Amino acid sequence: MGHEDAVYLAKLAEQAERYEEMVDNMKIVASEDRDLTVEERNLLSVAYKNVIGARRASWRIVTSIEQKEESKGNSTQVGLIKEYRQKIEGELAKICEDILSVLDAHLIPSAKTGESKVFYHKMKGDYHRYLAEFAVGDKRKDSADKSLEAYKAATEVAQTELPPTHPIRLGLALNFSVFYYEILNAPDQACHLAKQAFDDAIAGYEHSVSPANQHVFTELDTLSEESYKDSTLIMQLLRDNLTLWTSSEAEPAAATGAAEAAPAEEKAAEGTAEEPKASE
Repeated sequence: MGHEDAVYLAKLAEQAERYEEMVDNMKIVASEDRDLTVEERNLLSVAYKNVIGARRASWRIVTSIEQKEESKGNSTQVGLIKEYRQKIEGELAKICEDILSVLDAHLIPSAKTGESKVFYHKMKGDYHRYLAEFAVGDKRKDSADKSLEAYKAATEVAQTELPPTHPIRLGLALNFSVFYYEILNAPDQACHLAKQAFDDAIAGYEHSVSPANQHVFTELDTLSEESYKDSTLIMQLLRDNLTLWTSSEAEPAAATGAAEAAPAEEKAAEGTAEEPKASE
């Protein structure tokens, strides 16, 4: 199948909400060993985010039911639920390993711009984090270590090549802070990272609207209207998480789960918000 046909069919599959097929088509595009366009990159992200998101939501529901049945002492039901949960975990692992292999073999080596480098390393951090959500023992530690390494690599590039108001840099900070809170159980680091990203973006915005700077292009001026909307949404999610995490009444995020922050309405149902899916 040709490149243009694969992209077209991925868009068609997205409209039809057939995300597994969207993934298949975008894997063809991703395997061409070149830096993807912004549109192609977003299509790939949306495809995998929907495929993994459905399973993560299922896993949370089943895990919650399992805990309730355990508390009631219903051992027969717990045994059945455990088998079902493990089936879902197998699907989650397969999806994560699939995109991680594509990232390592094709996308990260082919990334040319700072934006794409941050995007792919962040994505690598995300999918190792998803593995860490359900893994136990050494497997969990391994996934957490790889997630941390990827997020740090993304942050290093983001801080030198992207402005604080850039939606990809903000999305990285949002998801990295969720990693600290939920996977490493380090709320202080999570809050520090989220607050720093929020404050830096506010400072960038204030600089751009200062009368003394009206004659020059500044950080937010360089963003498209769509990117500006993405940035302001992520800033709101950063603030929401900070409010949740610093509240004395907040439940541990590991219990409430992490929402996929676009569509943003999932956040209200799940608890901790993550970075939005690419604009559709």
